[in-house]
Amino acid sequence: MAAETFLSLTERILGRPPRLGPVRLVAVDGPSGAGKSWFAGRLATVADVPVVHTDDLLDGWDDQFSFWARLEEQVLGPLRLGRPATYQRYLWHRRAFGGRPVVVEPAAVVVLEGVTAARREIRPELSFSVFVTAPAELRWRRALARDGGDDVAFRAYLERWRVNEDRHFAADATAAHVDLLVDGAAEGFDDRYERLWPAPPD
Repeated sequence: MAAETFLSLTERILGRPPRLGPVRLVAVDGPSGAGKSWFAGRLATVADVPVVHTDDLLDGWDDQFSFWARLEEQVLGPLRLGRPATYQRYLWHRRAFGGRPVVVEPAAVVVLEGVTAARREIRPELSFSVFVTAPAELRWRRALARDGGDDVAFRAYLERWRVNEDRHFAADATAAHVDLLVDGAAEGFDDRYERLWPAPPD
């Protein structure tokens, strides 16, 4: 493993050409509870760029993979054309989309975070991709602590979600095709992350 800074990663990403129209799309993928949101948030803060969370575009638990058409229509399609993307977040407590619309400008870099963010069909348009991983037991504890571990129904949904995402990652071979594999179990860093697998040279 090796510690690297988000600043150096930002510089590296900016050195890549845009592939989604004028946008350098950066995918941060990985299983639930691995640390994707933290990683994407730190990168977005350091690089001063917007981040889109795929969970905001899911129409509930059963939309784990089929949300992509909505993401394409409302986010990727407009950004590809150099236009602002606009969407409403899914309100999990209401089980419906709503609230103030989110507007994402076609910035030089846009971070897309969430399970399947680096899936096969978007790879040709990614300027950079990251897979965040962590031990299964740690990921389970984090997910329960974050989203409601005492709820029996939630545990059942989470168990099904984890089985489905494992199958997806195996079939998609996501981790084998990313630029960077990150140790999501590493804690205590603010400006750095732990690299598990070296990215290939530019």
